[in-house]
Amino acid sequence: MSAECVFCKIARGEMGELLYEDDLSAAFADLNPQAPVHILVIPKVHAESLAHVEDEKLLGRLLAVANKLARERDLNGYRVVINTGKDGGQTVPHLHVHLLGGRTFGWPPG
Repeated sequence: MSAECVFCKIARGEMGELLYEDDLSAAFADLNPQAPVHILVIPKVHAESLAHVEDEKLLGRLLAVANKLARERDLNGYRVVINTGKDGGQTVPHLHVHLLGGRTFGWPPG
């Protein structure tokens, strides 16, 4: 983990409140929610973005956790988003999966 990264600090329990935690991942509510349910699922190991990770077990875990959290919240439908890099809309340099639900989403996004 990175000492300066805000998401690493959350994963270590130094700030914020975790909604979920296991050996590889952690999840917490987004501070600027874009939907009634907006949860971020992150790897505990610091990885700048999806472009920096090849670990299929870790990537699968992040999606499995997003699915578990959606089921626990009885979401009828939901969106899972990973923004990668500045041009992809990523604003925090730590890989994170957005779980968005609780409203109807349109297409195309953004």
